[in-house]
Amino acid sequence: MARSASSAAAGGNAWQWSRTAETRRVLLNAAREVFCEQGFAEASIAGVVERAGSSVGSLYHHFGGKTELFLALWEEHQAAHEQNAVTAVAAARAAGEGEDPLDLFVVGARAFLEGSWQRRDLARLFMDGDGPPGFELVRRTRSREWVRQNAVLLGAGIDSVDRLTVAVLTTIIGEAGREIATCPNKRQANKITEAAIVLIRRLGSPGQDT
Repeated sequence: MARSASSAAAGGNAWQWSRTAETRRVLLNAAREVFCEQGFAEASIAGVVERAGSSVGSLYHHFGGKTELFLALWEEHQAAHEQNAVTAVAAARAAGEGEDPLDLFVVGARAFLEGSWQRRDLARLFMDGDGPPGFELVRRTRSREWVRQNAVLLGAGIDSVDRLTVAVLTTIIGEAGREIATCPNKRQANKITEAAIVLIRRLGSPGQDT
């Protein structure tokens, strides 16, 4: 009897978790549509919950408000970028393409830029400057962390020229992503990607003679 009760409780918890995850997903999808159509400032909680077919109480329960909803979309977008790059780099290493750090960097850059095209609505939203108070600080902090991660991937030293090189390489990817997000079609997006890769290879790895 106790075992049955325990199993029932576990099943109930799993169902509740599934419902919670589904509700969050529906609200995030609705927020993505509304924010991308109207911008953060003009979007309203009422508009998001109407699009989601949910309630104001449910939104506040899961996210706390409009700002938290926006930041949750941002974090999810950044996590997708990072996961795509990590997966692509790991696949390249598994295929024996991991000897040159710059080659791995290019692989990661391609994955990032592909994500910029696939999620171009979000990329445009986050680069418009129309976000909640404090969002610019969040974005700058994330950019510094991105540079740090790229420095590790490229094996950069502490030399000031190395740091500058990594920062410039990272900036090339970021600016290319912004351009791709505004491209009218995939063909143009691919042209931007290839142009960015050419610039990256011309600049070379930190410490590399060019």
